[in-house]
Order: sequence, then C-alpha cells, then structure tokens
Amino acid sequence: MTDGARQRSSTAGSSAKGAGDGDAASGGGVALKKEIGLVSACGIIVGNIIGSGIFVSPKGVMENASSVGVALIVWIITGIITAIGALCYAELGVTIPKSGGDYSYVKDIFGGLAGFLRLWIAVLVIYPTNQAVIALTFSNYVLQPLFPTCFPPESGLRLLAAVCLRDYYWLEPANAFEPFQEYDVGLIALAFLQGSFAYGGWNFLNYVTEELVDPYVNLPRAIFISIPLVTFVYVFANIAYVTAMSPQELLASNAVAVTFGEKLLGVMSWIMPISVALSTFGGVNGSLFTSSRLFFAGAREGHLPSLLAMIHVKRCTPIPALLFTCLSTLLMLCTSDMYTLINYVGFINYLFYGVTVAGQIVLRIKQPDLHRPIKVSLIWPVIYLLFWAFLLIFSLYSEPVVCGIGLAIMLTGVPVYFLGVYWDKKPKCFDAFVDKMTYLGQKFCVVVYPAMGGSSSGSGEEGEEMKEARSPLAKDDGDNHKSADC
Repeated sequence: MTDGARQRSSTAGSSAKGAGDGDAASGGGVALKKEIGLVSACGIIVGNIIGSGIFVSPKGVMENASSVGVALIVWIITGIITAIGALCYAELGVTIPKSGGDYSYVKDIFGGLAGFLRLWIAVLVIYPTNQAVIALTFSNYVLQPLFPTCFPPESGLRLLAAVCLRDYYWLEPANAFEPFQEYDVGLIALAFLQGSFAYGGWNFLNYVTEELVDPYVNLPRAIFISIPLVTFVYVFANIAYVTAMSPQELLASNAVAVTFGEKLLGVMSWIMPISVALSTFGGVNGSLFTSSRLFFAGAREGHLPSLLAMIHVKRCTPIPALLFTCLSTLLMLCTSDMYTLINYVGFINYLFYGVTVAGQIVLRIKQPDLHRPIKVSLIWPVIYLLFWAFLLIFSLYSEPVVCGIGLAIMLTGVPVYFLGVYWDKKPKCFDAFVDKMTYLGQKFCVVVYPAMGGSSSGSGEEGEEMKEARSPLAKDDGDNHKSADC
C-alpha cells in the first residue's frame, strides 16, 4: 500500500522536476531552516502543553475523580505516564528523524493506511478540537468577569471564541479522600482522559524534528527538561486551587482561575483573565506552528493535497493549512461543551499514542540492528501500553457514544485512503482538475511548495522527493522566487 502512495506522489509532479532542481541547486527557493535550538524546543513543548489545559481540565478531573486526593493522584500519575510516553517518542524521534511526529512513525512502521488514518483523524478531529477548546477557554475567561453571578451565554462564548492559599483543609489526608460522589472506575478513567488533555502537546516537538538544530541531542534534552517542569507546575497549581476553594466551588466555576483570582487577589483579580488570554494565544500559536508541519509531512507522502503543505513566498507561513485549520475549528465550535470536545480528542489521541508506542516494540523486533542514538528499556513502552489499555477500555465503557463516534470518524478515512491515495490511476480529467484547483489556490494564497535542499532538509532523499512533488505554479514561476528564503 505504501508503494502505491509513494508512486503516486513521485509521478504527480514529475513534469516540474527540472525547475525544482534548478532552485535547489542554486540554494534559492522558499524553504524552512533548522533554527530551533534547545531553549526554543523547550518553549514549544511547555507552551503547547500549558496553553489552556490547566485552566480547563481541573474541573473535569475533579468531577470524575470524586475527591481531591484522587484528583491530585490523577495529575501526578498522568504526568509520570506522559514522561514515559515522551521517553518512547524520544527514541522514535532520533531513530526516524522526520517531521510529522507519530504520523511519520506509524506510516513507516505499520504502512501507509495506518499512517493515513492517523493523519485523517488529526485533520478532522484532533487539531480542530484543540483549537476550539483553546478558543472557548479564552472566551470563557474573558466573559466570566462580566457575568459574575451566572454562566456567560453560549452564543457569546462561541462568538468571542471565533474572534480569538488560604485554607489547607482539603489537603489533609482525612479530608482529601472524602468523596463527594461514589467512586467509579469508569469515571476515574475519564478523569485520566481529562488530565491527559491538559498534558497534550508533549509530542509536538517531534512534528518539527527536521527543523531542530542537532535533533539527536536537543530532542531528548528538551523532553527531559520540559515534562518534569510541566508536571511540577500542574500539580502545585491544582494544590493552589484546592487550598483556595472547596471542590464544590471548583465544580461550580466555569473559569477556575478567575474564581481563584477573586478569592486571593481581590481588586487585582483582573490579572487572571488577562494571563489566561495570553497563555491561550501562545497555545494557539504553538498549535498552528506544529499542525502546519504535520500537513507538510502528509502532503510530502502524497496523503494530503499538496496545496496544504505550501508556504507563502514572502512570509514563509503555511497559509492554506492555517485557513483549513481555522475553518474546521469553526465547525467544532457548533458545541460549546468543552468537556465533550476533550473526551473526543482525548480518546482518539490516546488510541494513536498507544499504536505509536507499540510501533516502537515492533521496530525493535523487525530491525534490532537499526542505529538508535537513544535506546530505552522495553519496560517503559510496556508500562505505557498497560495504562493505555486501561484508559481506553474504561473510557469506552463510560462514554460509548463519544468514543464510538470518534472511532467511526477515524474509520471513514479507510475508503478515502484507497480512493484518494492508493488508487494512482485516476482519470486524467480528475488529475487536471486537481492541478487546476492547486494552481488557483497558489495564486490566491501566493504560496509555493517549500524547497527541501541543502541545510533545510533532513536527508537528500527527502529533498529529491519534495522537488518531484512541486506543483504547476512552482514549475512556471520557480525563477521568480529564487531570492525568497526563510
């Protein structure tokens, strides 16, 4: 199956190869550079994780955990499991040093169909949902001070989203595990799912591996620095929440940090909504940055229309991918229930996290002699997969409709893959139509396919592949953009 997709990718743009070779050979063309150092790499991980999760998930975790003590345990265990998963991804990231993260790993290990399903669900659900939750978080925290005695109206939340330690009672062991509802294993699994959303973004650095300076060193270092730091911040932020308010107050609040600020900061409580707004804007920036690289990797393999991987000739930003993400996010805003959105994305995300980590074990068996700059003990992926199985089974038990819809959306990618990717002998009229739409899209957005030669490429083979996949506009106007380099 992979060969079919690869053959389609290489033949689709073979007529443009001459102009592409000329641009790459001269060192010109629009390109992405290796400019992400250790500090920037840590910023990508921390910024993407903290974005909005810590301001949204505490309520969902507390609601399903049934007590303060269990909620804090959920935060700690989720942080540890995230660190284990990041450790497994660090090995995969330096073993398969390609942008695209788990999409690239799943595709290389399990084949084109599995990789496409990961990309398909990311395009349809994961990234739009992440953006929707961040936008709704922003609108919640901006509007909450204007509606101090009630919840903000849903229409206002959607509109604004589209435009986008005084008491230690609850930390005492006798009170921390006092349940305010009956314990339920399924609900605790959902608490872990809510907590895992707050840690979402820990694997985003793997999406930009080819732009990392010395990825064999900086990728694992950034992971080892960032994950413990975020876990520390999250655990103590939740301790701060429960020392300032009771579980009932936390559950009654639709903007936990605003309630926290009102109790502790008094007249300065306006600082909290502004801080959350800044954090969510930073989260949006990081999410858009990494999602564009996922689209880039998918289009390079022939799994997405090449237009989505193109960048602006002057600003070097993936305009078509950003527009597509924005439109799909607006569709997700049809519901303002953030916790349903989180369950959607959490279940599907964890499903493919487990598949990717299982791929690490499969790769060890299939290619035991493959060069691995980092080689972790297989006990870590086994621990991760055991937790993964517990989470998915009980989440499916507790929320069968939400999880079932997520699985159904993922499976719709199977016919799309065979019709759009594997079937490489499409009618000439269809190929001509796609080329015409690509040409019009390039003209409208003023974008071209990035050149992948010289220092900006992860490997020479990938650079040649990119040159062959160039679109009609790159062939016609390639000489006009030799000076554009970013």
